[in-house]
Order: sequence, then C-alpha cells, then structure tokens
Amino acid sequence: MKIEALWYGRHWLFWPLVPLAGLFRLLVALRRLAFRRGWRRSERLPVPVIVVGNLTVGGTGKTPLVLWLADWLRDQGWKPGILLRGYRGTSSRWPRRVAVDDDPRELGDEAVLLARKSPAPVAAGPDRVAAGRLLLAGAACDILVSDDGLQHYRLQRDLEILVIDGGRGFGNGFCLPAGPLREPLSRARGIPLRLCSGGGCPDAEPLILQVGDLVNLRHPERTLPLASFRRRRVTAVAGIGNPERFFALLRREGLHVEELPYPDHHAFTAAEVAAWPPGPVLMTEKDAVKCLAFAGEDHWYLPVSAVPSVAFQRQLSQALKGLSHG
Repeated sequence: MKIEALWYGRHWLFWPLVPLAGLFRLLVALRRLAFRRGWRRSERLPVPVIVVGNLTVGGTGKTPLVLWLADWLRDQGWKPGILLRGYRGTSSRWPRRVAVDDDPRELGDEAVLLARKSPAPVAAGPDRVAAGRLLLAGAACDILVSDDGLQHYRLQRDLEILVIDGGRGFGNGFCLPAGPLREPLSRARGIPLRLCSGGGCPDAEPLILQVGDLVNLRHPERTLPLASFRRRRVTAVAGIGNPERFFALLRREGLHVEELPYPDHHAFTAAEVAAWPPGPVLMTEKDAVKCLAFAGEDHWYLPVSAVPSVAFQRQLSQALKGLSHG
C-alpha cells in the first residue's frame, strides 16, 4: 500500500495510527513550547531571515519559489543568500558552501540545483544557524532565505511563507504517521503569507509553476518545446515528493507517459539509468542534477519556474518594509 492512499484517501490502517498521530502532535507542541519559553535555545542572525516551508510531507514547489524570491529580492535592492538542510547529502562536514560543480550526492540535489540556478550564494547544513553564519562570513548578504525549515525553530525568522499543494491540500488533516502533516493545521493560522501551488486554496494566493522548454542533459544547448513530444510515447522519471504531479502535467500536454516513479531525493545510479527504456526519457530538473554524469543522448529535463500572484508580491513588499538592510 502506498502511504498516499492512507493520507489522501481512505484506508482501514488509518484508525490504528490515530493514537500515534496524537502522540506526534503532543511532541511537536512540547518542542515548540520549549523554544518559545527558552528551554531550548534559538538564535537570531544579524540579518533578516525569510523561511519558505510547508506543513505536509513531500514537495509543494518550495525550491522554484526560493529561486524566484532570491531574484525578486535582488530586484528590490537586497543582497540575498540561500540556506537549506542539504537533505540526503552524505558529506561528513557541515555546514558547507555550495558550488555549481559540487556532487549532489554529498550536498543534496536541491542544494546543487539552487547553486546552479541562482546567482545568490548558497550554504547547506542540518543546523541552519551555523549555515547562515558561514554564509554571512564569506558573502555580502543582507537577507537570508531558508528553503524549508518551517519546523527548524532553532533559527529565528522575521517572515514565514507557507506553500500549500493545491491538488492535495492537507490530506486527511492528521499529523504523522496517520496523515501527512508535520505540524497541526493550527500552525497555518499564524502565517499570513501563504501561497497555493496550483490554486484552489482558501485564504492563500495562487502560485503558478510555469514550465519552460525541455533541455537535453548531454547537450544543454539543445532545447525542445514540450509540445514537440505530443502524441509520442515517452518514459517519465520522477524522484520527487509528488511524482504524480509531474506525470499529470505531461499527460495534460498530450504525451503518452510510461511512469517511472522513485522515492523523493532518490540517488540514481548509472546501472538504473542504463536500464531505462530507449527513446525519450523526460525528468524533473531536480532529478537531472543527479543523472547528469551518466545521461543518454535522448534524456531531457523540464525546467519549472514559480510565478506568485501580484497580490502576494504586494503583501511581501509590505511585510519587508519593517525590515532593515543588514
């Protein structure tokens, strides 16, 4: 049974897990109280911090939004830096500055993707406070953006942006393991800046995820519009939090898709890639970062960019007025 059937549908295994969800919720509340009361130490960095996060397990479009946010802040006169955990990175040394040629197996796929796509400096590490201090020591930043980390209360923040999956919402509304929530829904009420990926959420501004032309992994100068694969059979690879979103996008464009879903942040191997069917293989940009070293001639990735609503941009501008540059 896929866990999504439990979290986003109906399954009898839900009921035995409800007591565990209650225990998880209690532990989350106690942990947050410990930081609020000072029993556990949180730290404020010397520049403003914006955290982009979600309440559910899995992807909601946070990383494209972080890329957009870093560009938008630069256009407003700020000098942003980007922080993230470096999830699934195998490095024995944290925190780390992330370079465009770093190995995604060491620092995580999202960290390397952000470093390659944004001119803003990037630092990764499980301790966001330490990663922030490392970034500020070596780069001229006057504001920091944390990709994920809504629940990383050790890092004090000035603004929070909640990203919601418009297609799946908050699932059954229960915390882990009975539902997909990392924190109870009451947490969302304290976050005024909210975006809904795909639209359809009450009290949240729409976030459009806009696709670009397909890019060939072996020859990145070669690009093709997604429409050129219409009515063709393709293999679609996705090792992301919600692979069905990627597959559905391709089907909506008229492609005949053979789905190859993998776990989120899957570490692809050369043997796996060599075993893929011949013909066009389409994947997400996050997966392409990990497959670049052993990609075939007919392997392509689909870049995605975030486009928040104008109303959200006005809300963000208003929220930033109270913050000072460096």
